[in-house]
This record gives sequence, structure tokens and C-alpha cells, in this order.
Amino acid sequence: MSDDEEYTSSEEEEVVEETREETKPPQTPAEGEGDPEFIKRQDQKRSDLDEQLKEYISEWRKQRSKEEDELKKLKEKQAKRKISRAEEEQKMAQRKKEEEERRVREAEEKKQREIEEKRMRLEEAEKKRQAMLQAMKDKDKKGPNFTIAKKEAGLGLSSAAMERNKTKEQLEEEKKISLSFRIKPLAIEGFGEAKLREKAQELWELIVKLETEKYDLEERQKRQDYDLKELKERQKQQLRHKALKKGLDPEALTGKYPPKIQVASKYERRVDTRSYDDKKKLFEGGYNTVYAETLEKTWQERQERFTQRTKSKLPKWFGERPGKKAGEPETPEGEEDAKADEDIVEDDEEVEEEVAEEEEEEAEEDEEEEEEEEEEEEEEEEEEEEEEEEEEEEE
Repeated sequence: MSDDEEYTSSEEEEVVEETREETKPPQTPAEGEGDPEFIKRQDQKRSDLDEQLKEYISEWRKQRSKEEDELKKLKEKQAKRKISRAEEEQKMAQRKKEEEERRVREAEEKKQREIEEKRMRLEEAEKKRQAMLQAMKDKDKKGPNFTIAKKEAGLGLSSAAMERNKTKEQLEEEKKISLSFRIKPLAIEGFGEAKLREKAQELWELIVKLETEKYDLEERQKRQDYDLKELKERQKQQLRHKALKKGLDPEALTGKYPPKIQVASKYERRVDTRSYDDKKKLFEGGYNTVYAETLEKTWQERQERFTQRTKSKLPKWFGERPGKKAGEPETPEGEEDAKADEDIVEDDEEVEEEVAEEEEEEAEEDEEEEEEEEEEEEEEEEEEEEEEEEEEEEE
């Protein structure tokens, strides 16, 4: 007998005793002493209750044994599924490994074939070139001492230049040849029903294989994109922590703000309080613009000081006025400034006249020089014509 069954049997006895105590009606000492029918009825009730409890307990045991059997079956099924899944995963890993090895082997074989084909083409081209050179040497021995040979197409050119120099017909022919290698025609003439079924099954397996490879590549690309996204997010987090350590805004190093511009040495003991726009303007025009602005500012300041200066009149001359001619009257005080202005105007007119005369003289000199050059050219042409006539006469 197991521990569970002992525990259940003890529980059943306790339940039976409790039910008996509950069902037992309260009796007075006078009722339970001398009434045999009452005692018989009580015993009958107790026996009915015991039978009912036995039926409940047997039903409960049946139900529990059924649940235990189902649970045991489920556990066995789960263990079998685990084993089968492990076997399937192992087979899948083995199949993937074989596919990868086959793919690597095919790539190596293809690479070797391409190298061999390239070597064969180079050998054929070298043989053709040697034969052509030999033919040219034989021709040189038989013919004159010198010959003018036409440059052959493709001789001395690189593969890329030869590819560019190909015509449309040559490219179309190469395309047809490459397609004939890649897409082989279906030779199904004279096939019976069984052979056609085998061919269809073979093509179906090829399609399934190609679709599987396509799905694997797509999933690999998705995984790589996700990894790149995750790496970028990690980089942003690192930059945020770095900015916080330096006391900057969290987004200062993630590209949200423009890059920093270092405009002063790090050894200077002063804080640069200029804004970003002020620092950026230093690099727009350069030192020449700053220098021109300072010059303009100083000129404006000096101009203002000059216009706001105190004007004082010259002291009067004692005795005769300087520059006075004999017989001229004395000039009053108010006419001195007017006369000075008239003298300035006359001087300006004289300067303008002199400039105009100089320009006219220069224009005349230029015309004379042009005329002299034309005469010299005519004389040279006449001399050349005379020399040609003399040569013709000598011939």
C-alpha cells in the first residue's frame, strides 16, 4: 500500500466520522433509552449514509486513476515528441552542413573552371598573335624593305577596351551563347509518361531547392539588417552616456546638433562666450572681410571727427595784402572767401582743359601709330609678292 492510498483511506474515515456526527440528531436522555424503533431507524440511516459515501469514494478513485493514466500518456507523448524533434533538428543541421559544403565545393570548382577557361583563352590569343607575327615576318622577307601595316582590332588593347569596341551583333551573339549555357533546352521528344513524370519531379525538386535558398538568403538579410539597427542603437546609447559625462545635452553627440568649431586654442585661459552663428561668420569671409570692415569703421570715425572740427579764420595781414598787384583795390572781409572759391573753380576748369588736351594728343598719336603699322604691313606684303615673282621666274 502506497503513502497516497494510506492518506486517502485515513481521510475517508475522518469524513465518515464527521458525517455521522453531523447526521446524528440531538437526543434527549429520555428519547434514546427505551425506544427500539427509533434506534433501528438511526442505524438504518447510518448504514445508508455509509453506503453512499462508499459509492462516492469509489467513483472518486476511478476518476483519479483515469486522470493519472491520461497524465502518464501525455508525459510519454511529450517525451517522444522531444526525442523526435531533437532527431529532426540534428538531421536538419546535418543537411545544412552538407548543403554548405556542397555550395563551397561547387564555388571552388566553378572558380577553377573559370581560371582554366581564361588560361585557355589567353593561350589561344597568344598562339594567334605569334602566328600573325610570323606571317608578318615572312611577308617582310618577300616584299619591299618597308611596309605600312594596318593596326588590327584588339591588338595592344585591354580587355575593357575590347569589350567597349564590340558591335551590337557581337554582344548579341555572346548573350545567346551565355544563355544557351545557363538555360538548357528540354529534350523531351519521345519521352513516355513515366519519363515525363520523372522529369517533372526533377524540375519540381530544383524549384523547391532554389526557393529554399532564396528564403534562407532573405532571412539572413533580415537578420543582418536587424543586427545593424541594433548596433546603431548601441552606438547612440554610448554617445548619450558620453555626452552626459561631459555635462552636455544627451543628444549633443548623436548628430542632432551641428558639429563643434574650435576657434581658439585650448591653452587660452578665457571662456569663449560667442554663439555658434558668431563663430560661423568668422569662416565665411575670412580675414580680408574682417580687415575691410575695420578699415571702413576707422574711416567713418575719422570722417566724423573731421566734419565736427572747429573752424577758425586765418589772422589778418598787417600792411599790404600778399599777392596784391599794383593798382588793385583792397578786398573787404566778406569777399575773401568768395574770391577763394572762384579761384578754386578756375583752377578746376584749367585742369579739366589740360586733361582734355592730353587725351586728344594721345588719340592723335595712336592714329598715327596705326597708320604707320598699316604702311609697314603693305610694304612687307609687296616685298613678299616680289620674292614670289622672282622665284617663279627662276623656275
